[in-house]
Formats: sequence, C-alpha cells, structure tokens
Amino acid sequence: MKSPVHRCRDVERQAACLQTEQPCVPVSQHIPSSMWFIRDACGIVCGVITWMLVFYAEFVVLFVMLLPSKNLTYSLVNGTVFNTLAFLALASHFRAMCTDPGAVPTGNATKEYIESLQLKPGQVVYKCPKCCSIKPDRAHHCSVCKRCIRKMDHHCPWVNNCVGENNQKYFVLFTMYIALISLHSLVMVVFHFLYCFEDDWTKCSSFSPPATVILLILLCFEALLFLIFTSVMFGTQVHSICTDETGIERLKGEKARWEKTSCWEAMKSAFGGPFSPSWLSPFSDLRCTRDPNDHVVLPQGEIIEDDVIEIPLV
Repeated sequence: MKSPVHRCRDVERQAACLQTEQPCVPVSQHIPSSMWFIRDACGIVCGVITWMLVFYAEFVVLFVMLLPSKNLTYSLVNGTVFNTLAFLALASHFRAMCTDPGAVPTGNATKEYIESLQLKPGQVVYKCPKCCSIKPDRAHHCSVCKRCIRKMDHHCPWVNNCVGENNQKYFVLFTMYIALISLHSLVMVVFHFLYCFEDDWTKCSSFSPPATVILLILLCFEALLFLIFTSVMFGTQVHSICTDETGIERLKGEKARWEKTSCWEAMKSAFGGPFSPSWLSPFSDLRCTRDPNDHVVLPQGEIIEDDVIEIPLV
C-alpha cells in the first residue's frame, strides 16, 4: 500500500538496471496464466505481514473484547460485522496480489507483429528496451514485475504486485475494507477501555489486566496507523480514477495525450460496469467477457532494434 509518489518503482527511472539486459526472445503466443504471482522477497514478506496483522486484530477483537462480553447482542453484531469486513479485506488483498495487473506480452516487438496492428502511415510506436514489447499508450515498465503494465499506477509491496488496469478495483477495495476494520476495531477498543474502567478489570477480559492493556494498546496503535494510511491511499486511488491520471503519470508530469473520460465513466471502467453491488465484491470479475487479445497468436520474427518505430509513409 505504498504512495504513488514515494513507492512506485519504475525501471525507466533506474539507469543501473540497464547494465545487465537480457537478450529479447520473441514469443509465439500470449496465453495468460490463471494465476499471477510475483516472486519478490520483499513483496512476499510484506504480504505475509499484512495477513498476520489482520489475524492479530481478529484475535484481540474476538478473545479479548467480544467473547468475554456479557452482552450477547453486542458480541454477535460486532463479531459479524468485523469478521465480514476482515474476510472481504483479505479476499481483496488476494485478488489484488494474484491478478494480472495488465502486463503487456514480452518480446512482441517484431516487424511482423507491428504489421499485424495495421497502424496508419506516419504513426509512431515505442518499444520497451527492457522487455522488448511494443508499449501501448500509458504503459510503464516495472522493475519488480519485469513487465510493462498498462495504466500502471505504482508497485505496491503490500500486495506484492503492480496496481494497474486490471486489478485497481481490488486494490481500492482492499484499502477501503482495511480502513473500515481499523475504524471498527478502534471504536471497540475505546468502548472496551471505558467498560473496563467502570467495571473490574479481572472481569472484563479472560486475560490478566496487564496483558489485556498491552493487547488493546497494540491494537489501538495498529488500527490508528492503518486507518490513516489506508484512508489516504483509498482517497488517492479514487482521485486517480476520477482524474483519469495514474500515479506515475502525475509523478512524471506527463501531459495527457489521451482523451480523458468523466469521473463516473472512469469509475465504471475501473469497477467493471454500471454501479451495482458487485462494485463492493472482490469476487466479481472486472469484465463479463474476456479480452479478445488474451489468446491472440503473435507472429514470430526478429526483434526490432530501434526503440522508436515510425510506420513508413506509403
């Protein structure tokens, strides 16, 4: 959950990465895997920490605050709400982590492939010198994913993935649900402290009073920290969608060469259609139909050496 300004890692800004370039190999076809996973040690550790923090909050909420409570209705209502939000947060995290963010096929910068695009004479296309792919508009290369990503916003180690065209919805839902469970747990901690101050500390928890205080303080600190952090990230992502400008584009100060859409149309595009309850579900796909280019066979051929390719005039 890194800020687009401070956390994006774009290989185009890292000249050192150009020292050990691997030769480009053309591909014969692009068949997306059913599972996308980035093998990055930092990202994997951050992902595991994210789940552990949610499970810690789950432990404190259930075993320190709700189960010892004498009010059954209070425990059932808050337990149901918290567990539902926590489940949706973890599901959104999993989808954001294991969804292809919009990777461009590697090694397709061949003369045969460019001819198959049927571009207009005089039109210019760009080749990524790192993954040797024809870069679509608004695509950027990520040094961690080692791929060009369509509408890449930033690379987030907390989800061990880039936030791009295909998984931005899941990242937005992840930040939203984490913010909600943080707020909910923070409110419950405050009420539990007030309850324990009024009652005997030995009766308001199944743990000893010192252990209870330590567990509640840690949860309060965690909830406050992530409430602020994820709320800012949620607002940043919604702003990026509404302004039709990614974090990298804003950071680099790129002028919009594309036709910007309205805020509502951009939201419908990011969340997969007109407003419906599926917007809030991490289990609904972004599109009802598969992209026709998902299983396109790419013509073979030699990789073009030029990074800027202009279609010759007839």
